[in-house]
Amino acid sequence: MWKSNSTEIRELIVRCISQMVLSRVRNVKSGWKSVFSVFTAAAADEHKNVVLLAFETMEKIVREYFPYITETEAATFTDCVRCLIKFTNSRFNSDVSLNAIAFLRFCAFKLAEGGLVCTDKSSDDGSSVSTVIKDDSGVQSFTDIDDPGSYWGPLLTGLSKLTSDSRLAIRKSSLEVLFNILNDHGHLFSQTFWLGVFSSVVLPIFDGVCEKRDKALQTEQDSPTAESPHRDAITWDTETSAVALQCLVDLFISFYDVLRPRLSDVVCILTRYLRSSIQGPASTGVAALSHLTGELGSRLSEDEWQEILLALKEAAMSTLPGFKKLLTTMDDIKVPHNSQSYSNTETSSDHGLTNDDLEDDNLQNVAYVVSRTKSHISVQLLILEVVTDMYRTHLQFLSAANINIIVEIFSSISSHALQLNSETTMQKKIQIACSILELSEPPMIHFEKEAYQNYLDFLQYLVKKNLSISKEMNLELLLVAVCEKIMQIYLNCTTVNHNVQQKSGDKVVVVTHWTLPLSSAKKEELAARTPLLVSALRALSGLERDSFRKYISNVFLLLVDLVQSEHSSGEVQRVLSNIFQSCIGTIIMQ
Repeated sequence: MWKSNSTEIRELIVRCISQMVLSRVRNVKSGWKSVFSVFTAAAADEHKNVVLLAFETMEKIVREYFPYITETEAATFTDCVRCLIKFTNSRFNSDVSLNAIAFLRFCAFKLAEGGLVCTDKSSDDGSSVSTVIKDDSGVQSFTDIDDPGSYWGPLLTGLSKLTSDSRLAIRKSSLEVLFNILNDHGHLFSQTFWLGVFSSVVLPIFDGVCEKRDKALQTEQDSPTAESPHRDAITWDTETSAVALQCLVDLFISFYDVLRPRLSDVVCILTRYLRSSIQGPASTGVAALSHLTGELGSRLSEDEWQEILLALKEAAMSTLPGFKKLLTTMDDIKVPHNSQSYSNTETSSDHGLTNDDLEDDNLQNVAYVVSRTKSHISVQLLILEVVTDMYRTHLQFLSAANINIIVEIFSSISSHALQLNSETTMQKKIQIACSILELSEPPMIHFEKEAYQNYLDFLQYLVKKNLSISKEMNLELLLVAVCEKIMQIYLNCTTVNHNVQQKSGDKVVVVTHWTLPLSSAKKEELAARTPLLVSALRALSGLERDSFRKYISNVFLLLVDLVQSEHSSGEVQRVLSNIFQSCIGTIIMQ
């Protein structure tokens, strides 16, 4: 049939075969292989009428005459599946493709209904375990024809391949059907077969998407001010990604006892989403990872928890080099001193470009940096969110080594947030550009506040809830150090003459620093930082009496400076009063 150049002849062949099969279906028997061969060729035909005619007959065969297909030879089931997969690639009518996918699910149901249970085979009894290969059509199959895996293989791998189809409806439908089949009939698979399916059918679905996302991220790091590559690099939309990850995690949870050796692969996929420089994929990864640990937390070993936490740490740190490289581009970008000077500039350059044109280019570059900074902050906060959820829910299952990884995550993100806020020249450029372009500024202070608040809450939680690990890791000292840092940051924003300890040889010298009166921007910053300072002061006052006495020398001068500050809020003064009366006063009176 495929050798004929005449559309009429090809259509006539399909009609003849259809008439023959439908009128003598009981007599086809060993002829099914030839029938499916003709319909497979018709599915790839370049004329719509041939495709639709062939599929109409296939639909009737599958719906009404399915038992006759494998009556003589079970292997014809695979021919039927391959034929349906060919129809899913039809570009003439999406309904044909979607119906073919639905029929594949029907075939899976019939296969499971027939009691074909995939069992391990060893070479000791003269048989062999099914292995995965690719045939000429690019569809994977399982080699041992007597193994039920030879029937499941083409069906599952055909659906897996369809998840990368360019048509959104086909991608989503094939994803849904594939994971429904695995969830509904996975109990029939042995562990050996399951691990093979997971490696050759499930994981490749995500490899293609993640590889493109990784390439996009690498491109962005190499050329940070270039046009954002994500739109073309990610083949799945946000909704499809969310559905796919949800299906993956649900499947892994349902068959955890068999699929446990593949935990590292699943974690790798989820954290690769967290490495994205845009919020959508990162949110999807966070939701999936939270669901995974929420369901399996009590069943994970210490090493498995460590694997998850290390992957999270790597995800948090992996985007920093590219982001820092992006920020360095701000050094070469010049923006107007203020929005007024921008609106009044109309001079021409020697190259036929006005200064406005050059400044517009600079402003657009800054706008890109602003957008990327907002996304970066959102992703970092999402990582803090998932880590917080993990330790609050599963603290009893975390060892000291795992707790230490969490400490490193909080510490590194907090330090990064503080460093970001110390880039005053860059912040000034961003403020001017955002004012001119009428954009909201990146929430840098909010990022720093949330990072330190999460870090502080974590240490307080550990000190109160797990005394053994707290003492083993000396977390009280770390808690005091974080509180000290928060107070110092706050005082740096005030105008009081605060005392700073500096070393001069072997002596500690107290140096008094004077600053100018507060601007309105500084007042707003202090107001934003006040809740964090109050939390730090309350954390100090919540220490045991002996612990407070032990660490009072670390923070006493800072507490005095806060008392002297004329810009501290009433809430800050009340907490300070409580510290001096209840904590420091008690020490003095003893």
